[in-house]
Amino acid sequence: MFQAAVQRFSVSAAAESVCRTNFLVGFRRYCKKTSTKLRVSEALSGAELGSDVKVQGWVRSVRPQKDNIFLHVNDGSSLQSLQIVAGAKLNDPLLTFGSAVEVTGVLKKSPHQKQPVELEAEQIRVVGECDPIDFPFKIKERHSLEYIRKLPHLRCRTNAFSSLLRIRSEATAAIHSYFKDNGFVQIHTPIITSNDCEGAGELFRVEPSGPDYVDDEDFFSVPAFLTVSGQLHLEVISGAFSKVYTFGPSFRAENSQSRRHLAEFFMVEAEISFTESLEDLTRVMEDMFRSATEHVLAHCVEDVDLFHRHVTPGHRDTVEAMLNKSFPVITYTEAIEILHRHSEKFTFPTDWGCDLKTEHEKYLVKHCGNVPVFVTDYPYDLKPFYARDNQDHPKHTAAAVDLLVPGVGELCGGSLREERLNLLMARLKQ
Repeated sequence: MFQAAVQRFSVSAAAESVCRTNFLVGFRRYCKKTSTKLRVSEALSGAELGSDVKVQGWVRSVRPQKDNIFLHVNDGSSLQSLQIVAGAKLNDPLLTFGSAVEVTGVLKKSPHQKQPVELEAEQIRVVGECDPIDFPFKIKERHSLEYIRKLPHLRCRTNAFSSLLRIRSEATAAIHSYFKDNGFVQIHTPIITSNDCEGAGELFRVEPSGPDYVDDEDFFSVPAFLTVSGQLHLEVISGAFSKVYTFGPSFRAENSQSRRHLAEFFMVEAEISFTESLEDLTRVMEDMFRSATEHVLAHCVEDVDLFHRHVTPGHRDTVEAMLNKSFPVITYTEAIEILHRHSEKFTFPTDWGCDLKTEHEKYLVKHCGNVPVFVTDYPYDLKPFYARDNQDHPKHTAAAVDLLVPGVGELCGGSLREERLNLLMARLKQ
């Protein structure tokens, strides 16, 4: 009995010792601080300096040395890449230019002036391989935009396109923020519609496909098209909401493949109820322009600087002038008088009643000090049927306005809407 009791006690003590050991191992594993996952932009800002962090991205450069290996990793959150410093033992044949990696280590201050911080790697895991020989971008070559455009699935990895996409993202956020802060309600207008808003007939027709489709039947019982504008839908909504806007895709089937004629693009459109003055429209256009531009300049400093250095040298001064000066306002008649005095410079005619071409718009901008300029009161026949008739004779004009900007020409356009039913009906019959 005694021996049996001792034996049971010994087994129990051993089991207790094993349990204690397992508990301590588990407790240490649980208490060990896990690595904080950071974007490259967050790491470069100095967030979590001195802490264990994890960064995921694509290798932009690899520089192996005898004792160390240096990597530059980018995840699209910043133009600048994060330098990774690792011991030679962490080198991997799969660690090449273009490969996707996950790096864990300690974020430290960099001893070099060219980068604020660096990541001292403790572990590098290759998530996705990349053959640097077959990869169309080479590590030390500068590729032309024409070459990059041929690789739509990879061009977002280049500095030019990644900067452009970050700027576009911030500009989109800034536009939404402006309208929200100024009391506008966002409306999602239809993409598939039976309306030809502009009346120009340049639409993409939408038809179903498949074995059950009958050629001579319309899916919606009427012809349907990709939208050219959400404006008519907004005008209906503005009968219940005083300020509305939409920001979505528009489609134009213009018979042109030039850089100025896009088949698909995103467009901002807004409607304001209870307004009787073009000044109300120009105020919104100017405020939105300034607000979005200032937001992009504040949040995309490096990306904007890249374009100022390599794409549009000297444009920085133009941007600053646009923000520091008020936008002048001239009438269409005044614009034609300015152009007519220098008609020999233009390919297209500059007579009253002609539509302003890009060359005319750019000249007017330069004439007004190379800052954005509003042109108002266009000839009535040049504007859509819903633009308000000024009823000024003999020069018959509409209460319409365009915003012309440097380097581009027309950026925004708008008009007061015709609210007089008899005039609107007469215009529709015409």
